[in-house]
Amino acid sequence: MFIKTLQDCPEFTAGDNTILRELLHPDKDDLKLRYSLAHAVVKPGKTSYAHKLKSSEVYYILEGEGMMHIGDEFAAVGSGQAIYIPPDTKQYIQNTGAKDLVFLCIVDPAWRKEDEEVL
Repeated sequence: MFIKTLQDCPEFTAGDNTILRELLHPDKDDLKLRYSLAHAVVKPGKTSYAHKLKSSEVYYILEGEGMMHIGDEFAAVGSGQAIYIPPDTKQYIQNTGAKDLVFLCIVDPAWRKEDEEVL
């Protein structure tokens, strides 16, 4: 059985300026996964940098509210919503609330630095 606790995952600022903790990654854990799973935070009034990935990505909003930008589209997002981001598509998220915007990031195939381009 494999169980990992969020607080045991090192926190770092990702290339897109989100505060990240990697929960599951096939290159870092002895797991047979195609995807990676990370916990992300964007502080109030902050925005992640525009970027794109070669992989598809899903954000699942746990707490807070924001404005999601994908390509030329944008929409208000909040707790309980899942957002699909196609591969090779410009994306960023803005925290429009007074509290932390907290979400999970699922990247399939698993996130790799060389597959991300900050714009």
